Amino acid sequence: MALKTTRRAFIATGAATIALSYHDRGWTQTWPSRPIKIICGYPAGGLTDSLARIYGEYLSQRLSQSVVVENKAGASGSIAAAAVKQSPHDGYTLLVANTVTLAQSRVLVKSLPYDADKDFVLISCMPAGPLPFVAAKATNVTNLKELVDYARKNETNVGTWGPGSLPHIAVAELNKQYDLRMKAVFYRGEAPMWQDFAAGVLQAAMGSYTNTVNALESGTGKAIALPARTRSSKLPDVPTFAEQGVDSRIFALTGYIFLAGPAGMPQEIVERLSDLMIEAGRTDKIQKLLDSYGIDESAQGHIAFRKLYDSETPIWVDATRALGLAPE
Repeated sequence: MALKTTRRAFIATGAATIALSYHDRGWTQTWPSRPIKIICGYPAGGLTDSLARIYGEYLSQRLSQSVVVENKAGASGSIAAAAVKQSPHDGYTLLVANTVTLAQSRVLVKSLPYDADKDFVLISCMPAGPLPFVAAKATNVTNLKELVDYARKNETNVGTWGPGSLPHIAVAELNKQYDLRMKAVFYRGEAPMWQDFAAGVLQAAMGSYTNTVNALESGTGKAIALPARTRSSKLPDVPTFAEQGVDSRIFALTGYIFLAGPAGMPQEIVERLSDLMIEAGRTDKIQKLLDSYGIDESAQGHIAFRKLYDSETPIWVDATRALGLAPE
């Protein structure tokens, strides 16, 4: 039997739809009406945590609500990401993690508890700064060509902070292009890696600017290349890998720390947070912090982040998969 819609029912349905729409807009206009939680996928004290807290402080000031950072470290940010995925998509629970959480973890983590492409809305990304490739003083290497020549004649161990990390990928890509047999040596974090580097155990290492500075200033190592599109203001004399003839696209990617929320967050909230992150990055306080980490770029908004994510994620994933690592 055909259903009939009376004029009264049609008017009632339309009124309900208008009321619902108005209610949704009103809800987003009153956001936030209670504290916001940022779940950070890495331990307190590191760069990811530091950025979560200093940007969170600015958000708190501008939104007139507390922003609390909760650290849920483990599995390269996957534990935190899973927690945010399962949270209500109301703008009160956000995620801060890094490139690995959205890209390499697809290969490195067995039974990943989220789909990076579907389970999150991207809000902002914060470039993580330079990762200098440093040759030990004992090698007498001052540029990439000399490293290649050295590695062809000598055993060359390169320190990395873990399997699937950019330094690990870098070693694999250099071996491939130059037919070398450099060995990536894995450490649990940068601190023990740089200790071994200073002790002469490693012939090269690759890590964050802040941890590299000691090796450079003490003279135990020399930065010979940067995986970046442009040179660093902190290391203006150090050429990029591309400038020295390296073909792999992995050396021109942007490693980042990001802010995201669970899929389904209202677009108005996404745009508000995105705008505030850009604002925050221009403040003197955050500029000073970024400078201390050797970071030249501040937070980008959701549109730029989406473009970066779509163009570079497949490259990260393919390069990580090529390592042949078994997921854990």
